[in-house]
Amino acid sequence: MNLTSPTSRSETPIAFILAMVKAYTDRGMDPAGALRRAQITPELLSQPDARVTALQMEWMSEAAMRELDDEALGWFSRRLPWGSYGMLVRASLTAPNLGVALARWCRHHGLLTDDIHLQVNQSQGVASLQLTEQRNLGALQEFAVVSVLRNALGVACWLTDSRIPLLQTTLRLAPPPHADSYRVLFDGPTQFNAPTHSLQFDAGYLSLPVRRDEAALQRMLQRALLLTVRPYRRDRLLVEKVRQTLAEHPEHSRNADDLAAWLNLSARTLHRQLKEEGASLQQLKDAVRRDLATDLLLRTQRPIKKIAAEVGFQNEKSFMRAFKGWTGQTPEEFRQAKAP
Repeated sequence: MNLTSPTSRSETPIAFILAMVKAYTDRGMDPAGALRRAQITPELLSQPDARVTALQMEWMSEAAMRELDDEALGWFSRRLPWGSYGMLVRASLTAPNLGVALARWCRHHGLLTDDIHLQVNQSQGVASLQLTEQRNLGALQEFAVVSVLRNALGVACWLTDSRIPLLQTTLRLAPPPHADSYRVLFDGPTQFNAPTHSLQFDAGYLSLPVRRDEAALQRMLQRALLLTVRPYRRDRLLVEKVRQTLAEHPEHSRNADDLAAWLNLSARTLHRQLKEEGASLQQLKDAVRRDLATDLLLRTQRPIKKIAAEVGFQNEKSFMRAFKGWTGQTPEEFRQAKAP
């Protein structure tokens, strides 16, 4: 497989990846490792109309947030350390309904940064989650506004375990060159050059009860970026089911037929739904193997040959070749670089 050219559907504008690269350069840091992990080549960055998959966006965002220790990725005048957005969700868990939960989420977001102001309004049966810029967000404006609005919508859907269809998205932005991507970023119509940034939906959703608890939050926070990167689906993302099965039940993941049977799907449906979610089975296998390999290299002193076998490679040479493709380092170099 060509690791730099994922076969799944690419819908996310390269402009958002470039915004993360800018966050690195503004901090005097090198984004090369994060780009490599997301399988994004330098050539792709130079193509203004390029797109990446949801999985690549997730990989890049997670790496950048951890390395920069900033869940806002440089949008605001102060960093939002890792865990900030999880804290906002936790503060909303005990709300009796979505309206109260979103009001809390917006109010607590203002405690993290006053660069933007968020509030929920309703009028004539339409609820509006409005974002107001309190300072000029500069070159990161589009990425910041889109990300915060998608995060808020993802949280609202997750808290109520419901998909909340949008009536309209409004943005105080001129249509960007990649404006066609907004049909994927937000469902419903998007109005550019609008008076305000907002998400608009049926106000009836505000009365939905909050259906989540602390245990559910802990599970969600393991892959919290999904709330922002991919649209919420009540039937859960198949990507996460597959990832969990690959990690916890490797005996059922020798091939697509075995894995599909374990998930009560046909192999054809498995591949099709993964493609719809912006992933492929081989990508997920590689990601799980990579995560297990890096964990064993950092936590143990097991020989490379033994780690290769535990991760599922038939020989040490093929493992070393794959690991260098994932990280840009050999297993030994990775272990030594991370050693205290």
